[in-house]
Amino acid sequence: MKREIFCHCHLVTPGAEIADAAIEIENGMIVRVGQGTPSWALGGRDVAGRLVLPGFIDVHCHGRNNVDFSDGDAEAVAIIAENKLAEGVTTVLPTTLTLPETNLAAALRAVAAYDGRRGCRIPGVHLEGPFINPKCVGAQNPEFVRKPDIAEVDRLNAIFPVKKVTFAMETEGGNDLIVELLRREIVPSCTHSAATAREFASGYALGLRNLSHFCNQMTPLHHRDIGLVGSGLLYGDLNLELICDKLHISPEMIKLVFKVKGADRVMLITDAMRAAGMPEGEYTLGGLPVHVGADGAARLTSNGALAGSTLLISTALKNVVEVTGLPLTEAVKSTSLTAARSLGWTKFGRIEPGCVADLAVLNDDYSVAMTVVDGEIRYRHG
Repeated sequence: MKREIFCHCHLVTPGAEIADAAIEIENGMIVRVGQGTPSWALGGRDVAGRLVLPGFIDVHCHGRNNVDFSDGDAEAVAIIAENKLAEGVTTVLPTTLTLPETNLAAALRAVAAYDGRRGCRIPGVHLEGPFINPKCVGAQNPEFVRKPDIAEVDRLNAIFPVKKVTFAMETEGGNDLIVELLRREIVPSCTHSAATAREFASGYALGLRNLSHFCNQMTPLHHRDIGLVGSGLLYGDLNLELICDKLHISPEMIKLVFKVKGADRVMLITDAMRAAGMPEGEYTLGGLPVHVGADGAARLTSNGALAGSTLLISTALKNVVEVTGLPLTEAVKSTSLTAARSLGWTKFGRIEPGCVADLAVLNDDYSVAMTVVDGEIRYRHG
């Protein structure tokens, strides 16, 4: 039996906070949480009053450390999975790009080869595209955009589990794709879309409940048609991905989204590309040249459009707390619990008995001191 005890934790979990807590873990599961240092916690690992939060879940990440999941390279997958630990990420959904099916298949084969023993957990992938609106490609490659095709999803899903698909629901066959994805227990999510509010309502009626990188590459709020942005704010049970780097959306918009939706309907994502964790300079995204400036903004060299981000989830949480003023017991819902619920995972996103022992241990400045996956310390700073 594998057993680990952490003591003197400043524990923060959705809806609850314990200034001095102890956590007992057996075989990767939390079995006890106590206040102070109960007898069973004597001799446990002292985290010296640091923040201990549920491990972060990033459902939308393309790359890090100058590699990309779409490279189709097993070594690249391991590099990203291991370095995501430095952000406090314990679970990641590798996110692909709008590319030919042969490239996507190679990417999924590379993910399938990842053994999961040193980095964060990879339970499945997120297909962003290729079924997007050609008028809303953003930093995706327009050459490879195509119509929704559940057969292609099935072929990819046979290589490695597909957990989420981002597409433009207003395109021909979009509503059919919603139905077929839900039938396969794959989360449908809309973005890179020019859908009207009425078009979105038809998808909502079929079960669409997610919007990817909210506000970016979707129809904006207008007083004659509220579009996808307005719909995201209007429908109370929609889950919204949010890139809280203060570049993709303004601080005021971050504050508005959290005020209207609440943290339990927002999931913080990085949408990180290969330049995350790297210095400014020249990079690529889906074969397109990208320049990363001193401000950390990744932009297409051709037109200056934002091309993913260099954001870390730990920084996104810090930004949310600073911008919104939310207590950490609320803000922390957006780093893991919302994402877990959106995917149907019931034992993630909380620190309590019966939950998976995934933990992010943070310093007061939100830098990551330690990351625990399945009760095992897989990252420690210094």
